[in-house]
Amino acid sequence: MSDLLNTAFEKIHITLDEAQHDKLLSYMEGILEYNRNINLTSITDPEEFVMKHYVDSAVICQLKEYQNAEKIIDMGTGGGFPGIPLAAVSPEKRFTLADSLKKRLNVIENLCGRIGIANVETVHGRAEDIGRNPAFRKQYDLCVSRAVANLSVLAEYCLPLVKTGGYFIAYKGPDIEEELGAAKKAIRILGGKTDRVEELHTEMFHHNLIVIRKVSETPSRYPRRAGTPGKSPIR
Repeated sequence: MSDLLNTAFEKIHITLDEAQHDKLLSYMEGILEYNRNINLTSITDPEEFVMKHYVDSAVICQLKEYQNAEKIIDMGTGGGFPGIPLAAVSPEKRFTLADSLKKRLNVIENLCGRIGIANVETVHGRAEDIGRNPAFRKQYDLCVSRAVANLSVLAEYCLPLVKTGGYFIAYKGPDIEEELGAAKKAIRILGGKTDRVEELHTEMFHHNLIVIRKVSETPSRYPRRAGTPGKSPIR
C-alpha cells in the first residue's frame, strides 16, 4: 500500500513526505472502518480508493488557482473529498469542509483529531444556508466541489462563498459542453465568469476541471432558500 500511495501521487507530480503518507493511509483505514456502519463511500477496495478518492481529488494541486489560495472551502464534502487529501498534502492552507449530514462530519472531525490533520474545520448545514451566513459568505479564496449536482446548482451553492477575485473549481467528468452551456447564465448572474476548462486525461481518469473566476459580488438574493436551486436552477 505504501508503494501504491507514493506511485499514484508521483503520477500527478506530488511527492509525499512520510507524514503526509501516514496521514493519508490512516485516513483511508479510518474511513473504511467507519464505512461499515455509516455510508461514507461505495469504494472499499484500497487501490481503487487511492485512485478515485485521493489522486482524483489532488489533481487540482497543479493549478495556479489552487496554489495561490490560502483559505479553501469544500462544498458537499461527503466522506472528506476532495478536502482531506488536499489538506494532507497542503498543510500550509486552511480548509473548511461543508456537508448537510452531521454524521459524516463527525467522522471527519474524529479522524482528523486522531491522525493529526490540524488545518481542517467542518461546518454542518445546507449549502444555501451556509452561503447566506456572513461567517462564510465571501470568505474564501477558492471553493472546490466534487458534489454530484448540475453546474448551475453548484454555482449557486459555491460562488456566494468566494471573495471577488477568487475562484470556484468544479470537478466534472468528460462530457460537459451541454452542462457548461446551460450554466452560463447562472454563472454570470452569480458574479462569476468561466475562465477555462482544464482537461486532465490520464490512464487513471478523464476529468474536466471547470475554473470559474469571481468577478463581482453575488447579489444578496442568492443563494435562494434551501431546496430552491435544485428544484429550479437558474436558466
